[in-house]
Amino acid sequence: MKADLEKSVQFVKGVGPRRAALLKKLGVETVEELLYYFPRGYQDRRFFRSISSLKEGETATIRGRVLASGIIRTRKGKKIFRLVIEDKSGKIPCTWFNQPYLKENFRKGEEIVFSGKVQRYRTLQMVNPEYEKPSEGQKALIHSGRIVPFYPLTEGLNQKALRRVISGAIREYLPHLDDMLPERLRRRWKVVDFNRAMENIHYPPDYDALREARKRLILDEFFLLQLALGVKRARRSLEERAPSHRADSLLLEKFIQSLPFRLTRAQGRAIWEIKNDMKSSRPMNRLLQGDVGSGKTLVAVCGLVFTVDNGYQGAIMVPTEILAQQHYQNLRSMLAPLGIVVDLFTAGVKSAEREELLKRIENGESQVVVGTQALIQEKVVFKKLGMVVADEQHKFGVMERARLKAKGWFPHVLVMTATPIPRTLTLTVFGDLDVSVLDELPPGRKKVRTYWIGPAKLPGAYAFIREEVTKKRQAFIIYPLIEESESLEVKAATEMFRHLRDRVFPEIKLGMVHGRMPSGEKEKIMKDFRDKIIDVLVSTVVVEIGIDIPDATVMLIENAERFGLAQLHQLRGRVGRSRHQSYCILQGNPRTEDGIKRLQAMKNIDDGFVIAQEDLDIRGPGEFFGTRQHGLPEIRIGRILADVELMEFARRQAFRIIEKDPRLSDTEFSLIRRKLQARYGGKLELGQIG
Repeated sequence: MKADLEKSVQFVKGVGPRRAALLKKLGVETVEELLYYFPRGYQDRRFFRSISSLKEGETATIRGRVLASGIIRTRKGKKIFRLVIEDKSGKIPCTWFNQPYLKENFRKGEEIVFSGKVQRYRTLQMVNPEYEKPSEGQKALIHSGRIVPFYPLTEGLNQKALRRVISGAIREYLPHLDDMLPERLRRRWKVVDFNRAMENIHYPPDYDALREARKRLILDEFFLLQLALGVKRARRSLEERAPSHRADSLLLEKFIQSLPFRLTRAQGRAIWEIKNDMKSSRPMNRLLQGDVGSGKTLVAVCGLVFTVDNGYQGAIMVPTEILAQQHYQNLRSMLAPLGIVVDLFTAGVKSAEREELLKRIENGESQVVVGTQALIQEKVVFKKLGMVVADEQHKFGVMERARLKAKGWFPHVLVMTATPIPRTLTLTVFGDLDVSVLDELPPGRKKVRTYWIGPAKLPGAYAFIREEVTKKRQAFIIYPLIEESESLEVKAATEMFRHLRDRVFPEIKLGMVHGRMPSGEKEKIMKDFRDKIIDVLVSTVVVEIGIDIPDATVMLIENAERFGLAQLHQLRGRVGRSRHQSYCILQGNPRTEDGIKRLQAMKNIDDGFVIAQEDLDIRGPGEFFGTRQHGLPEIRIGRILADVELMEFARRQAFRIIEKDPRLSDTEFSLIRRKLQARYGGKLELGQIG
């Protein structure tokens, strides 16, 4: 029976090779995938209207007999097929453009059902309606007389053809699908059985049945996802052993007492959570998220001090060499007074230094190593790696963790992000991580004032930057492109840099960086900007992450509508990092509703978590934060935003089961195991379950 579900969709009645090729474009290649190809919407065609009651602009279903038909030629030679239908109350024409072959489909006096929009062209008529003949022999109407499904299509495949194929597949193959949920869970969760849900999601008898079907299928989908994440966590607990740390750390206490400020409550809570994780032999796998400037790096440094005091080495991985240099300088200044040796390892380290550095890491002389992904390449061997911090490495944990495991290391892992993630996504994208949240900023930090201006006010913004520079402040000017594009009417960084340098700010020291520059040249310019040799930095979004310039007080973003909301918030976070009042000026002229929403949100909201939720609402979960790149399959029917309560319910149920039976070895879960392995086994490193 399972083989029937796995066979090519080509062999389903009504498909064949040509339609199979079209279905493949929709991601449907097997019988089972066809059954799981859910409608994108529905239209209620249960009630037949009398022709005399029809009104212009409404969508209706009518039933009547063919009175007359014929082909009309327009002056331009186009052919229009027109048919007149009548019932007891009256008659109405139905019109199809450029489809003269339809004349062969109808006979005078034949009973037909039509569904479509009522429009007025001299007289009321239906234009291009769907039609169905009750006399065609099927047990029930498919395209009318019921709640009718509408599916996503591709060119060459229409709704009627796809409905007929899916309707036939449901009748023939649905009995072969197993219900993975034991009866006791169905009763406890108050959900309908699986086969009824699958039938009713395609052809619901009423909207109550449709709601029940959606609830059951969404719960199945979310439950499997949360089980996969729970199994992954449980496997780490059962199979991986990390270095267990003792709770007390005099070195960490000394470090915290040496700080010239007090930690926030949120920082203190996060440090306690990290220490508590690292006391266990189960590898820490924690996400530290907080707004720009909330002090995530300091929390991570506390974790590194803690692991060093326990006799282990720590490593911090960052995405760029610029950020690695910055972290290295900051960590060295903070940790040198404690006697902790900090080293820098990136692809830019010269070969002579590299060999020496590799030896220092291997013999344990390097206690904290800052670097890019070069840190986990084959030649790097740590003596005793206790903790890895991944800064802004959102995909860390897939390929990178696999490399660490291949070396035989199971260090404690802390992943940091300055892009606050709404709870709805922490349940999915980072569902196998524990989460610490820094939800408050250090005291004394001033709110960045944000303004949205049009192109006409740009000279005023330039004048304001000039005024700030005279106060010994610095500024960023950001552009979305490096070179002029013919397809986009946006300013290019290279062209505008020359214009700003030669015409707007001839008396001010300007520099420019962009992603295509050689890393050495880029680092020199960033160093000059940090050292205040440069007053204004013209840049693309390479400054988005991690660059710390305390005296930068103005962030001017030109063509701001070209940036995503999270990007804009990250860029704004590059200023406001000192006691000086800072400003973010968004110059933009958005032409889309989403563009207007983004700039309004930036102007009115400064809380990163609220910004993140707004971004998620605008863009949807598929695009937010690159979630499609995390190895999780597309959600078929559930909506992460709208169905978050079902997601949370599914998570509670899944984790309750995993807690009692982490390998799902109970025979009651045999079908669940099979489904889980089929859907997630190769995607979330689950290995064999059970």
